[in-house]
Amino acid sequence: MSIFVAILVGVAMGIVFGFALEKSRVFEPGMIVGQMQMKNFIMLKVFLTAVATGAVVLAVLNGFGYVKLAPKPALYAADIIGGLILGAGITLAGACPGTTLAQIGTGYRDALFTLIGGLLGAVAYTYAQPMLSKTFLAQGGGKIIFSDLIGLPYWMAALVLAAVLVAALFALEAWRPWRGEMGRDVDGDLESTGNSPRATARVQPAE
Repeated sequence: MSIFVAILVGVAMGIVFGFALEKSRVFEPGMIVGQMQMKNFIMLKVFLTAVATGAVVLAVLNGFGYVKLAPKPALYAADIIGGLILGAGITLAGACPGTTLAQIGTGYRDALFTLIGGLLGAVAYTYAQPMLSKTFLAQGGGKIIFSDLIGLPYWMAALVLAAVLVAALFALEAWRPWRGEMGRDVDGDLESTGNSPRATARVQPAE
């Protein structure tokens, strides 16, 4: 694949991702914080759907030999500690790396500070990585693929995983229907008082 074609494919995928992200409202701060507080589960449903879809696509591509898997080493300590730090940051900011640009595009001005903080964090990690690579954080269990653990070809294990996730999604939706979790302003904030920018814009002055 040429660089030009790769860029076109990347742009097309970005457009589809951005469209789906906006329509699902998962970029909304209320939606993100609500998921972290276990008050709504729309964000989890979208992410599980993405994992199931990706598993099916990779199963097809890998099964027909179009792509080869390139797993990264599992660094357990780094994954756990980094995940906790990332989760705390997402909860405090009401944004994650994949939603910050969508928030900026839809007018959330405080998302600019989240973006700047993320870029500064990436720069700081670049300088700290050589030192961190010499600590326990760099220790792991090697390159592990879940299909190797259960003794199945990857394409088969990926399809089984996708089926399990789809079943879990149906159960989750039956338990917590998405329409009841959108919030008054379609932002996932179930305790919305109507003081959000969208709600304020709709308020008419008293006669």
